[in-house]
This record gives sequence, structure tokens and C-alpha cells, in this order.
Amino acid sequence: MTMPSVFARTVQQSQTWLKELIDGTVITDETKAFAALRAVLHHLRDRLIVQEAAQLGAQLPTLIRGVYYEGWRPNETPNKDRTADAFIAAVREELSGHPEIDPEIAVRAVFALLNREISQGEIEDVRQMLPEKVRELWPKAA
Repeated sequence: MTMPSVFARTVQQSQTWLKELIDGTVITDETKAFAALRAVLHHLRDRLIVQEAAQLGAQLPTLIRGVYYEGWRPNETPNKDRTADAFIAAVREELSGHPEIDPEIAVRAVFALLNREISQGEIEDVRQMLPEKVRELWPKAA
């Protein structure tokens, strides 16, 4: 049985995203890149209002979109944490099985990846919803 092209395409896009995380950081393999991407996307999603979280999710590759929505409780969002330290701590907690991954590096790397892969208008909408101190972790678009 062959894989439908839509599945093959999303697998390829997802692998490209993971490779970009590896190439741009000290993250050394796809397993660690996936863990970092998942943790950061979950905590980003949880700090957005439902409509904005859905708009961001709509621009993710299908496979990554499924990971993004995994475990989401829209009625509990947005999370009210206001500091970069709280955001990084939440990512650190989700990465507890990967103590070798620096959560701040993961956050900055995933935010940079989103800058490259998501429309600039959507990135600006997402950034504006974040507390100022969390926005400081997000690199300016090139």
C-alpha cells in the first residue's frame, strides 16, 4: 500500500522543519528537535486566544498541526503567565525527558522557524498577543 500524496507531503514538510531546527541550533537530532518544537508550540498555543491559536494552527503542516492541537483545552486559554521566565519554565517542564535541551534556546529556535515558515501577518498577530517579556524572546523577522 502506498502512502497518499497528502501524507507524504506533510511528512516531508515536517521533516524539513525538524532539520531546520537542527541546522540552526545546538539541537542534535530529529527526536530532540521534535520534542523542542512540540513543547514550544504547546506553550505558545496556550498563551493565545482561541481564534488566534486556530489561525496559527491553520498555517502549520498537517502533521505538526496535529501535534500542536494535542491535549489542547481551549476553555483554559489564554494562560495568564506574563513573564519570559514563566514561559521558559513551562517549556522546561514539558522537556523534562530531555534535560540536554536548553529551553530558552528551544524557544528562540522555534520562534525563528515560525518567522520563516508562517506568514508575516500571522506572526505579527501572534507576537502582539504575547506579553512584552515573551515577545523579547522572538527574533525580529529578516
